[in-house]
Amino acid sequence: MDSTDPTRLLAVRDLQVEFRTRDGVVKAVNGVSYHVDAGETLAVLGESGSGKSVTAHAVMGILESPPGRVTGGEVLFRGRDMLTMPAEERRRIRGRKIAMIFQDALSALNPVLSVGYQLGEMFRVHQGLSRRAARAKAVELMDRVGIPAAAARALDYPHQFSGGMRQRIMIAMALSLEPDLIIADEPTTALDVTVQAQVMDLLAELQREYTMGLVLITHDLGVVADVADRIAVMYAGRIVETAPVHELYKRPAHPYTRGLLDSIPRLDRRGRELSAIRGLPPNLLDIPSGCAFHPRCPRAQDVCITDRPPLYAVAERDGTEMPGRAAACHFWKDELHA
Repeated sequence: MDSTDPTRLLAVRDLQVEFRTRDGVVKAVNGVSYHVDAGETLAVLGESGSGKSVTAHAVMGILESPPGRVTGGEVLFRGRDMLTMPAEERRRIRGRKIAMIFQDALSALNPVLSVGYQLGEMFRVHQGLSRRAARAKAVELMDRVGIPAAAARALDYPHQFSGGMRQRIMIAMALSLEPDLIIADEPTTALDVTVQAQVMDLLAELQREYTMGLVLITHDLGVVADVADRIAVMYAGRIVETAPVHELYKRPAHPYTRGLLDSIPRLDRRGRELSAIRGLPPNLLDIPSGCAFHPRCPRAQDVCITDRPPLYAVAERDGTEMPGRAAACHFWKDELHA
């Protein structure tokens, strides 16, 4: 299916974002392309600074500008480029058709307004409901995302909720207008593992119920294994590997992906020292030549220093195509079949 097909929910094509600072130009996103369809979950993974959240902010049109600006590419929602449409039209799409769940719920919520009032505001502003009707809708949503005694708790303020409950409120807010697409930016940050699992299960359940597209941004491979359909791995502002979730976990084709997987604690490696990717992520003011990962890569050779690898289509040894698989590595065959 072509990415300009209006039946494709979201298609990001060759997106480029930079930040002009006193120290120079930070190239935060360098030609990112991905897509997500209705009912599908795409997980976008990578270390802090890889460009995951900046890409999401560019898609939503909420980049802080200046210093940030989109310098190239397209963001196609149902075949229409959001980067070129009138600002008013884009505002109508944002919230109604595309919603975002932010990673820090306490900062995202207004501390001086009750959560019921903040949820109800979505219905008052976008649907013209009365205050009483909007509050009833807010209580209904809070109950839907599993907040006990929702009618009473709608009067409470954000600081009176636990981290997990605040994140549920953010999910309720994102769902309020039944959008076609939700972008969840690190929705389990700072939550303990039990609450992480509850939030992820809730997102997956609601995504199936509403047949929404879901872009799940995270640095934690462990939280997406049972939720995502496909994974896009980012490094230094680029996507370096894409694959169906179980294929990527079973046989990564990029050394960076393998490094991320090897750093996850596993029961079958009890007593062994955890593996770590050597070095640090690159300075985006001065991205290394060739493959940006080469200073940290155990497979790096001379070609990796001079030639930036494209996203190669990944195939089996016999040449059989592996649908949805690509890797930006000159030596993906050695990695995949290691």
